[in-house]
Amino acid sequence: MLIFGPFDPSGSSSLPADAVTCAALGCHPLSTLTATLVQDTAGTEDIQPLPAELIDDQARCLLEDMNIQAIKVGPVYTPEAVSVLAQIAADYNHVPLVLHLTPTPDESLVQDLDTETLQLAILDLLLPQTDIVVADHHLLEQWDAHGVLAHAGTPAQSLLQYGATWVLSTGAPLRPGHGSHLLQGPGNQTASWSWQPPAARLADPDGPLACAITAQLAQGQAVPQAVEAAISASAPLVARSFQPGMGQRLINRSAS
Repeated sequence: MLIFGPFDPSGSSSLPADAVTCAALGCHPLSTLTATLVQDTAGTEDIQPLPAELIDDQARCLLEDMNIQAIKVGPVYTPEAVSVLAQIAADYNHVPLVLHLTPTPDESLVQDLDTETLQLAILDLLLPQTDIVVADHHLLEQWDAHGVLAHAGTPAQSLLQYGATWVLSTGAPLRPGHGSHLLQGPGNQTASWSWQPPAARLADPDGPLACAITAQLAQGQAVPQAVEAAISASAPLVARSFQPGMGQRLINRSAS
């Protein structure tokens, strides 16, 4: 599987954390860098996006060399990069694409970042190419409250109207201490799985799940079955955490 994302030197999220997750799941990860982060477990100090042309060159070099079975897209930081990813997805539309939506960084961290333009590019260009969006329930509520989502209905329904085939909303609260992962798709199809918040706040809590879904799709599973299998496969990883620094606890992504 091919992963698009930034290099996180702390190993908290994105690359190389996704590569470790893939290895634990028995999948061979290929990667295309979208940015370099200056980051530790406490936070991000700087983000240096890669030029869109270099992102395109990296990805197409791999896609033309190997038979890639699924693509996972993580954080991207420029509309130009989103446009390149959308064109790659269109050229390889037989390959399942998982979009893991993450919070847009503070504009002070990325030179010339226009948050609104970036978000609109993701919605207008990338969502129509996406097989499944994985997004935290609270993030979708924030986007909706800030007027980012233009369509009517719930935030997940809005993403479907933008063109995503399926949307998995993670961590939706049901009652204190309990929640659910809610999958919504074509023809009003829905499925849900119970979820309990981790005991401590974790860096990139949905990262292993997004990777596991991509791995399952790479093996030919349909989306509902892929999500169910991925929840089972990723839960043991998320249940293990450690605190190597002064910031957030990290998921122990390696196989036990």
